[in-house]
Amino acid sequence: MTMTEQSAGAQGADARPCAQCACAGGAGNGPAVEPPETARERVNRRWNEILQETRVAQTGVQILFGFLLSVAFTPLFRDLGTFDRVVYVLTVVLGAAATGSLIAPVSIHRFLSGQRMKDEVVEAASRLMMCGMVLLALTIGCTLLLILHVVVPGLLAEVLVAGVMLWFGLCWYALPLWLRRRGGGRPDGDRD
Repeated sequence: MTMTEQSAGAQGADARPCAQCACAGGAGNGPAVEPPETARERVNRRWNEILQETRVAQTGVQILFGFLLSVAFTPLFRDLGTFDRVVYVLTVVLGAAATGSLIAPVSIHRFLSGQRMKDEVVEAASRLMMCGMVLLALTIGCTLLLILHVVVPGLLAEVLVAGVMLWFGLCWYALPLWLRRRGGGRPDGDRD
């Protein structure tokens, strides 16, 4: 066997066929069927997905939280009324809670690394991410209320915030739940 044949044989043995073409040994007569995902592959894939999602959410909440902390040290903060100060305090507390929820998976992973508890880590991280996303949406809503209440007169600020929160609810919760229900007949082994 030549070097080229050995190299091609090694690649063919390790490569998985992709679903759209005949590469890695597929028949070329339609989509190739991927082998089922093992439980270990599934939990590793889900953990990697959670890490990517956490990186995106953490960055956003940390920037927003940093902005909120700096507001109290601006000259205009002294001029805020009682309502705006209450909204500000609520916003900072929600931002801190969102930050805690979205960073918690890192701490859980660090404490439980090597304990063969990846299933539990993935499940806890997933729940914390969902909690953190709710808290982040509330933080953004309160931030908008604080800013718009100062900038826009009257009831318009509350109407705009309600519209944005409705949009968040549709994009972040209603659409994923609708898609989950629509695809609800799929077995547990299917890729999410």
